[in-house]
Amino acid sequence: MRLIEAVFPASKRDQVEKALEECEPDHWRFSATEESECSVLRAFFTENGAQGLVDSLQDICENEDNWRIIVLPVEATAPKPDVDEEKGEKSGREKSALREEIYDDVADGAELSLDFFILTFASAIVAALGLNADNIAAVIGAMVIAPLLGPILAISLGAALGDTKLFLRAGRNAIAGLALGFATAALIGAMFGVNTESDELVSRTIAGIDSVVLALAAGVAAALSIVAGISTALVGVMVAVALLPPAAAAGLFLGAGEVGYFGRSLLLLTVNVVCIMIAAQGVYFYKGVRPRTWFEKKAAGKASKVNLAVLTVLLVLLVGIIVFAPTGSMPDVPGSGD
Repeated sequence: MRLIEAVFPASKRDQVEKALEECEPDHWRFSATEESECSVLRAFFTENGAQGLVDSLQDICENEDNWRIIVLPVEATAPKPDVDEEKGEKSGREKSALREEIYDDVADGAELSLDFFILTFASAIVAALGLNADNIAAVIGAMVIAPLLGPILAISLGAALGDTKLFLRAGRNAIAGLALGFATAALIGAMFGVNTESDELVSRTIAGIDSVVLALAAGVAAALSIVAGISTALVGVMVAVALLPPAAAAGLFLGAGEVGYFGRSLLLLTVNVVCIMIAAQGVYFYKGVRPRTWFEKKAAGKASKVNLAVLTVLLVLLVGIIVFAPTGSMPDVPGSGD
């Protein structure tokens, strides 16, 4: 349930009323403001339709100066609203967050901050030491606190919306975070070496078709949890996807000079990243997360096609490497003790 509150020029009242008729809110009312040239609309929705009203209001007011739209979540209402099952069946779509809500949630992953680097640095230390010590609890803890999933999802959203700025900012964050985690683990590997008898560590060198399927499924779950407004599910997804442990494992092996293991860990990391981005972009498309205006939709369509084509080519190459150079067994690396 959502409450849409909009302040708009009083001269646009007739257009706003027409938009209300098309979007069919459960309840709505107008009120005046202290400024005579402005009006206030409050519209309450229990079913889909809020996105249509928000888009219409932006179209009506985009050339004006004194307007504002606020989207408020509704925890409860009395009397209990009647659910229009026939309306829901006609729409044929599940309830989902508004485009603006999704953007607000995901765009946080495209912002660099000191906290982002501190969390990434700390999680890299925990992951590297946990992997080396074969400590599964430490590895899981590192996956939970690592803030790397946000930038990956933001990259896919930027492509879906044709938002170049979001796409580039999120890409910068993802590269910076993975590079910091990789460098931290490489330093630890150079200082303390690697424990090739650790199951947790060596398991990050094994990539197979099941790794592709797991990463795709986790990417779908991550993006769907954002679109459906169930962000708490991301913690479980972060554990399943495990972006940081493969990066930490690759860093450890490279720092210790184990090139064979390093290549295999890097392959697993790349598979995870590419699959998450493909799956997330697919979910955004399926759920209708698109720009508002025709011009923006055209630009977004082109950006999405290019991004998806590049990711698909990468995935095909990765699957080819997995099939023709299987990594399902321990690599024979000099100095590994085999």
